[in-house]
Amino acid sequence: MSTRPSVLFPLFADLETLDGVGKKTSQNLAGLDIHRPRDALFVLPYAGVDRSLRMSVRDVSPPMTVTVKVRVGLHRAPTRRGGPYRVTVEDAQTTFAIVFFHARPEYVQQQLPTGQERIVSGKVELFDGVAQMVHPDHILRPEEADQIPAFEPIYPLTAGVTQRTIGRVTAGSVARVPELAEWIDPPLVAREGWPDWHDAVQAVHLPAGPDDLSPDSAARRRLAYDELLAHQTTLALARAQQRKIPGQRSEGAGILRQNVLDALDFDPTGAQRRATDEIVADMAQPFRMNRLLQGDVGSGKTLVALLALLTAVEAGGQGVLMAPTEILARQHLNGLHPLAEAAGVVLEVLTGRDKASERAAKLAALAAGDIQILVGTHAVFQRDVAFADLRLAVIDEQHRFGVAQRMELGAKGEAVDVLVMTATPIPRSLALAQHGDMDVSVLDEKPPGRQPVKTALVSVGRMDEVVESLRRAIAQGRQAYWVCPLVEESEVVDLTAAEDRFKRLRAVFGDDVVGLVHGQMAPAERDVTMGRFVAGELSLLVATTVIEVGVNVPNASIMVIERAETFGLAQLHQLRGRVGRGSAASTCLLMYQAPLTESGQRRLEVLRETEDGFRIAEEDLSLRGAGDVIGTAQSGLPRFRVADLDRQAALMDLAQRDARAFLARDPDLKTERGQAMRMLLWLMEQDKAIRLISVG
Repeated sequence: MSTRPSVLFPLFADLETLDGVGKKTSQNLAGLDIHRPRDALFVLPYAGVDRSLRMSVRDVSPPMTVTVKVRVGLHRAPTRRGGPYRVTVEDAQTTFAIVFFHARPEYVQQQLPTGQERIVSGKVELFDGVAQMVHPDHILRPEEADQIPAFEPIYPLTAGVTQRTIGRVTAGSVARVPELAEWIDPPLVAREGWPDWHDAVQAVHLPAGPDDLSPDSAARRRLAYDELLAHQTTLALARAQQRKIPGQRSEGAGILRQNVLDALDFDPTGAQRRATDEIVADMAQPFRMNRLLQGDVGSGKTLVALLALLTAVEAGGQGVLMAPTEILARQHLNGLHPLAEAAGVVLEVLTGRDKASERAAKLAALAAGDIQILVGTHAVFQRDVAFADLRLAVIDEQHRFGVAQRMELGAKGEAVDVLVMTATPIPRSLALAQHGDMDVSVLDEKPPGRQPVKTALVSVGRMDEVVESLRRAIAQGRQAYWVCPLVEESEVVDLTAAEDRFKRLRAVFGDDVVGLVHGQMAPAERDVTMGRFVAGELSLLVATTVIEVGVNVPNASIMVIERAETFGLAQLHQLRGRVGRGSAASTCLLMYQAPLTESGQRRLEVLRETEDGFRIAEEDLSLRGAGDVIGTAQSGLPRFRVADLDRQAALMDLAQRDARAFLARDPDLKTERGQAMRMLLWLMEQDKAIRLISVG
């Protein structure tokens, strides 16, 4: 079934097939992303106007919209050009004026003939203490009164589209809504008290009062769930498809893992043990693993990655750990080398800077299977890099690697298991929206011994005090980061700010104390400066946000973030995570420019209150919305029209569980509910999912 069902044809027809919609209106509606009647169903009213019939304008406190029955009295044409045309009318209790500007007298006389009754609805205001209604929204004969809804929905508008136009388009589209079989699990519909799809669409476009406009109304929650269910069914189908690709079972007795655990001077957290168990269980399955390891700053992802890599080695294969930069690749090498030695495993690094002879020797050892774990940058993608038996690819920092690169790496071996690690806590609803085709392990505990970071807010006006206290700290042998503001979304302008701050601080502290790193530098030059800071040769590192991810300098215990209010919450949390990695008490100074906006103040306060990255991510989501948290352009995040990922996270969770459980029972959507699910996928334009079923 790879053609759209005919019952949906009217909803997917041209807009111009709706009454009163011509070419121009159709073009204007594109500004609201309405291209067919189906799209109009999901543009929901955001407010409403009470137009219930009242006895008199005296029943309301102006300015306010009111609907009353009046008897038309005297007409007074304007005395000067462009002046007001006034009509005196009388309702059940009082008289007032209806006013028109630039109106043709014959039009007004036709609309409001003297001596006749009319229903008028519009905004009543006081002018010189007298009530008047300027340009009523509706003028009808008494027998036509039912044409005005008691509660009129107000829709978002765009250039060239009025409320009347959008009202007509949605009414015409709603009239085409067919009765469709139920695709949601009936017990869930009953438990939530949801109407069926047909009734839900009608209810959201014909609200009876303000409660019906709330995202928590039964009809809106139902439509939000439909959207999330279609999305999660698509991801679940993609996951099922992926699981049909045969994988290699990689399992062992766990001796190498135990050797490493015995060599540690601390106990892994419960979260680390749980994540390791989930990964090891996946690797033992006959299908390919596709798992996301999500952990807060400093939650110990690298140890979990090593234990997974050792599982591949113990099964007789090899593993690779990919890092986004050379600095991080070398940092992984330094951290993991002693542990790999304790396990008796050969671990090597491959970067773009290896000398030709050195590189050739490593490639030969890798192809022969003598190197068991390879740590590297993009260099491991190159064609001449061949493994003897690659079983597991671990990718550090997901957002630096696209899906295409994940697949390229996977092609280096027979059905390679993939583990993606990210240090950016993502709110659960977004993780499900973005990575719903992957299984997710979460590290939500900090290993013992990590120092809390004291976070303080300081105004930019106290810059001199900050520099003075830095001078004292550096004299005591401490190291610090100074992160420069995001001036605008331009590396070049940010760079000017960073270079300026670098010159000023160098004048205070001296050339051999302060270094500068930024995104415009050649990677090799940046690595040299970072290397000097890591080695303790520099005490103060001035940087743009290039240091955000992963850099580990245990001696660095001070983080100054200049103009902190220009950064997003998640970014500030990542930057703060660069300190507090050693035994010294650490401090993060958030320098802000007064006065702060309300949201700027809230962001900085949240950061001062908590170090819990998951709580910070949820706050970030509620402050900025889903698109901004991930950066919509490259997020791959679907655009939901009804569902609100911030407010309806629990629905997303429910949709994922429902979709996966249902597909386990009916993988080809053949049952009665399966056929209804196909209809939902067509309705929600999930063509990718339909192709997956057709293939299956």
